[in-house]
Amino acid sequence: MQEITYRSQGFYDEIAGQKDKHVHLIMIATKPDIIKQVPLYKELKKRGHLVLLGHTGQHYDENLSGGMLKEFGVEPDFNLNVRGSLHEVVSQIIGRLGYVIGQLKDCGKIVIPYIHGDTTTAMAAGNAGYCHGFGSVHVEAGIRTLTPDYGAWAGKVPSSKFQVPDSDVSAWRKFLMDRKNWKRGSQEPYPEQFNTRCAEAGTGVHLAPVDLDKEFMISEGFAGDRIFVVGNSVVDATLEALANEKNSTVFKKFSALKKGDFVRFCIHRRENCISEKRFKAIYDAMKSLILDDKTVLLISLFQTEAAFERFGLKDEVDELAKRENFIYSPVWSQYTDVIVAMNKAAVCATDSGSMQEEMNVLGVPCVTLRFGSDRSESAINGGNLIAPPSNSKVIKKIVEYAWNNDEMRKAPKIYGENVSAKCIDAVEAVLEKGEVFRDEEARLGI
Repeated sequence: MQEITYRSQGFYDEIAGQKDKHVHLIMIATKPDIIKQVPLYKELKKRGHLVLLGHTGQHYDENLSGGMLKEFGVEPDFNLNVRGSLHEVVSQIIGRLGYVIGQLKDCGKIVIPYIHGDTTTAMAAGNAGYCHGFGSVHVEAGIRTLTPDYGAWAGKVPSSKFQVPDSDVSAWRKFLMDRKNWKRGSQEPYPEQFNTRCAEAGTGVHLAPVDLDKEFMISEGFAGDRIFVVGNSVVDATLEALANEKNSTVFKKFSALKKGDFVRFCIHRRENCISEKRFKAIYDAMKSLILDDKTVLLISLFQTEAAFERFGLKDEVDELAKRENFIYSPVWSQYTDVIVAMNKAAVCATDSGSMQEEMNVLGVPCVTLRFGSDRSESAINGGNLIAPPSNSKVIKKIVEYAWNNDEMRKAPKIYGENVSAKCIDAVEAVLEKGEVFRDEEARLGI
């Protein structure tokens, strides 16, 4: 496998020489992986386990990977260097990581892959491990999309399928805070909801962020004694970034953000960026806020830029960027900068999953630019509002309602504390009794 690069020429010999039976293999690929997996990597290292950090190579530039790895002070032990379209990346991860795991197996090691959330890496890396008879540890397990019952809401506002008059955003929030007003079954976000379901089929230890995620998995038939509600490791990364605030230079780069009172927009989901109707609804809401002299920060990713080009908006957004109240920026390389800036935000309008969690940690109101959410607990909790990407006026009204909303800021913190330690505690507890991969005899106690 010439495509794979290693930290040293004698990589496998070095691993074979270690006395540890288990190799804890932390997989990273994208920015969210790095943020949420590195805290577990450091916790395993601190406890003296044999642990490897594997990078697929999906995010390979400085802004999306290199800068953050330097910031966190870690270096991958190997890189799969995958490239290409989605199906090519999936097949390359399975093939190349399968090779690495096979080599480690030949060294006499039991490999425990740690996979994260709903990523392509979680699906493909979990597959690669399972092909060798190794069960994964699924970090951020059980996330499923719930969608508000729009039919029930339409009964409250019968004049349209979805409408939020000025006086009814607070009613919409209360509607979302009632668990019975949500339905399961969405295939969005794509392909993330596919990924997380596939990953769990090969998982031996499920590390669920909240009770709701455990509820989903129990209803799907997963063994309750292997599901641990531990919180979300993004908490550890976020709090570490806040503690490092003195080293941030973000307000020197973007002085308009220092006073706060701004909204951060983030639009990168495939389903939003491929649909002209959805993308323009979000964009027009953002544009209206800019023209109202609200301070707006847009973090633009690859899919965002592709959508601007696809829908003929690039010249217009470049013209808007000449205004002092509109900051149009590529993604930042330093996680500390992201968190320090967001801690001052009035509201975050995003289609990201992780941002919904981070806003809960920071106590910043969140508006989710989707029809549903795979972090619906944060809306049920009162700190997050769903803004369906179909009507720019509705989106704008919801963002304005959430802007520095005191009630939303006071929503309880739901993603735990010391999460990485709790994750490794759970894995160690399983290993005291057996292996992460559990056959039928072990499962049934025969």
